[in-house]
Amino acid sequence: MKKQFAVIGLGRFGSSVCKELFKLGHEVLAIDISEDKVNDITNYVTHAAITNATDEKALNTLGIRNFDQVVVAIGDDIQSSILCTLLLKEMGVKKIWVKAQNYYHHRVLEKIGADRIVHPEQDMGIRIAQHIASEKIIDYIELSEDHSIVELIATEKVADQTLAQLDVRAKFGCTILGIKRGEDVNISPLPDDLILKSDVLIVIGHKNDLKRFEDEGM
Repeated sequence: MKKQFAVIGLGRFGSSVCKELFKLGHEVLAIDISEDKVNDITNYVTHAAITNATDEKALNTLGIRNFDQVVVAIGDDIQSSILCTLLLKEMGVKKIWVKAQNYYHHRVLEKIGADRIVHPEQDMGIRIAQHIASEKIIDYIELSEDHSIVELIATEKVADQTLAQLDVRAKFGCTILGIKRGEDVNISPLPDDLILKSDVLIVIGHKNDLKRFEDEGM
């Protein structure tokens, strides 16, 4: 389903979000105060505008309240990030995701009602650390302070067994959401689906349970 997104701030993070959303077939409005950054992104989005995102009249002119979601990716200017987010909330934007620079920025964004606060560098650092710390982990996504999704390579220990035989949920409290085999992905696998060596298991659960499954089950 095609959606309308606006991305405010066209640094490396904001530009990447724009390009990927556009590639996925959505309508994307890219906004930045820098003419050069707007010109660089023009061919990768639906619309681009040179606009001060802390100017309420300018945002109204762009019809920002009509977008399904707005991503505030303003870089080092924390004050502008906060003011822009506050304006978007007051204008009734449905969903606002904001890039935070640090803990204090995050706290303020929480208080003014940002729907989701992201820390791209921190999140990527966690994923890389998890990947290099274990040969079994292919990818790692932190869902909350306690729960995550990991991609684990199936070893000989679990190979040639069905999900029912492994009984991961009962033994470890985790759930296998999918099985990746080459280019194919089996979403919501059945109990009698067989796991082969080198399959990638997509597993969700509490971090402690996931670690136990990685250490003892794999």
